[in-house]
Amino acid sequence: MSECKANKSIGCTVQQCVHHCGNENYCSLNSIQVGTHEAHPTVVECTDCESFRVKGSCC
Repeated sequence: MSECKANKSIGCTVQQCVHHCGNENYCSLNSIQVGTHEAHPTVVECTDCESFRVKGSCC
């Protein structure tokens, strides 16, 4: 398994994501895509990290 390279510009606490850097609460991606599942988002719960990939999943 390769060593995770934490991107200190992208904090993340979602340990179930394949891009999460283990003991460090950072993402390993160079950039992420943030989106929404609402037509008119007004609160943080309306936003999503579209770069999320669950650990153990393919692709």
